[in-house]
Amino acid sequence: MRIDLHTHSTASDGTDTPAELVRNAAAAGLDVVALTDHDTTRGHAAAAAALSELSTGLTLVTGAELSCRLDGTPLHMLAYLFDPEEPELLRERELVRDDRVPRARGMVGKLQELGVPVAWEQVARIAGDGSVGRPHIAEALVELGVVRTVSDAFTPEWIANDGRAYVEKHELDPFEAIRLVKAAGGVTVFAHPLAVKRGACVPESAVAELAAAGLDGIEADHMDHDQATRTRLHGLAADLGLLVTGSSDYHGSRKTCVLGEFTTDPEIYGEITRRATGAFPVPGAGGTRS
Repeated sequence: MRIDLHTHSTASDGTDTPAELVRNAAAAGLDVVALTDHDTTRGHAAAAAALSELSTGLTLVTGAELSCRLDGTPLHMLAYLFDPEEPELLRERELVRDDRVPRARGMVGKLQELGVPVAWEQVARIAGDGSVGRPHIAEALVELGVVRTVSDAFTPEWIANDGRAYVEKHELDPFEAIRLVKAAGGVTVFAHPLAVKRGACVPESAVAELAAAGLDGIEADHMDHDQATRTRLHGLAADLGLLVTGSSDYHGSRKTCVLGEFTTDPEIYGEITRRATGAFPVPGAGGTRS
């Protein structure tokens, strides 16, 4: 089985619509794909509807990537198969989403102060109906010729964590995120925990504390981890009794990663589905519930 547990659609900062994402996942030969847009479940219904129209065994895992911060350091928490209507978690996701527009406007303002001729209207056009975020601002910088690629915008010079044009947003405490997701019947995985190219990362001691608080797993096999880092994270997970996942973090054409670039072991996927009680994976027309 080929299982990719981290992808994004136009419901947040990807370039594929949820329906396109499902169709592209099937075309890429995936057996399981998780839709994990930033702080939103808005794309789930469209993805499930598209899946029902495919004569494929592809299974959809519903989820989200939650924006968190620990002692001033941003981190992302993947949440799988939770009840999207659970009131406490829904309220927190809405708080994060509601802060995205003023935060993005603040970054546009800082870029303008740095002499970059970016306009809010340009960023809003790029974001479309999605939850506006840094990748949309990065794409505006590419359009203006300020940087060559979206990745080049995520540097201290521009919009990396603590970069010249960086603005903080409302983010969850990760311990609270774990509690909320668990209460909603979901499973939590720390996304790309040592992606140092994105900025500061929390120490391994913090991962141990999160594990003690109920964290289920860590995403070790990811494009932002080199082989030495992946090996290190596999060892850390073994020491802490955590599940290890692998995934593409696919954003469509906005990033260079491709669907299925890294995958999750079927036994790990099975354990995730066994632990979840908030929602079931959605089987395609040609498959059965995994």
